[in-house]
Amino acid sequence: MFAIENLHKSFLAAGAEVRAVDGISLEVETGKLITLLGPSGCGKTTTLRCLAGLERPQTGRIVIGNRTVFDSAKRVFVAASDRGIGMVFQSYAIWPHMSVFENVAFPLRVSRAKKYSAAEIRERVSRMLDLVQLTGFAWRPATQLSGGQQQRLAFARGLVHEPAILLLDEPLSNLDAKLREQMRLELKRLQRSLGITTVYVTHDQSEALALSDEIAVFDSGRIVQRGAPQDIYRQPNSRFVADFVGSANFLPGTVRGTQGNLTRVDTAHGLMHCIFAEPIDAGMRALVIARPEDILLFDGAAVGAPTDGLNALNGKIVNRVFLGEVVDYIVDLGDRELRARLRSDEFQIGQAVTLGLPPQKCVGLPG
Repeated sequence: MFAIENLHKSFLAAGAEVRAVDGISLEVETGKLITLLGPSGCGKTTTLRCLAGLERPQTGRIVIGNRTVFDSAKRVFVAASDRGIGMVFQSYAIWPHMSVFENVAFPLRVSRAKKYSAAEIRERVSRMLDLVQLTGFAWRPATQLSGGQQQRLAFARGLVHEPAILLLDEPLSNLDAKLREQMRLELKRLQRSLGITTVYVTHDQSEALALSDEIAVFDSGRIVQRGAPQDIYRQPNSRFVADFVGSANFLPGTVRGTQGNLTRVDTAHGLMHCIFAEPIDAGMRALVIARPEDILLFDGAAVGAPTDGLNALNGKIVNRVFLGEVVDYIVDLGDRELRARLRSDEFQIGQAVTLGLPPQKCVGLPG
């Protein structure tokens, strides 16, 4: 559906050049939802704005469908209004002086690509309001809608002219936590029912994991890893990705060798067995990564804790946080703290425990 090739975009800040987008290339298939995920200032929103035509890159090429909308070498730049995209902003950008109906109808009334009749506008707006579950709200002032309703109104307005691509710039960030979770499901339902190619920008890892067909993780203007949500989460290719996408524990060590599909890493807390995506030589420095939900806890005072086949570490609980469905335990190992996330609340602060880490769920990285 679209392709970005070797895109560069820089800004001047305090007299110095800042590379907001540093050589990004990206292709997305029709009907997919891809999330651009990363911390503030990593280049994800600038990339989205370049795709939309709201920013002009210095170099690179952007193709939407079979149409080149930007090419620095050929001096091609198609205006945002002529790119056939729909966009929903973080602030919704609802027209406060218009009704719900007129807000949705606005892109059709000002369209330069096609002139819509009054009947066509009524039909399209009604269909969109039905789709986003705002039937019966057509003539209500837009300002009298709740936050969630205003967000659905923004989606309807972005979709009414049947764009080739839907661009979403952190559209859920202004909602409270419970409503945000509900709207994730609504958004995914809409996207799948319409089959529209969607680019979603967020710094919220939970949104990215819940919504995406693919995730592109950004750092310092570059894509550092791209893949399916489960691959990004379970097979991070760097400490940055592991730490940013979800919670992670890190144990540094030295590689001692490989046995079957497991690599042995000698750490300050004993020998750890883990999985490396690529072969690594003995003697190299390495980092063992373990997700909190993969860690098991056993009473350290009990004799013969059932840790056979597990990487076993000894420590003491120094904090616990009740989160409803789960409890987060912070375990002190002496030189560092590890987090374990369990459904059990049986362990107490000050209790000596043994941590069991399944080797197949421990990821090893060079370094």
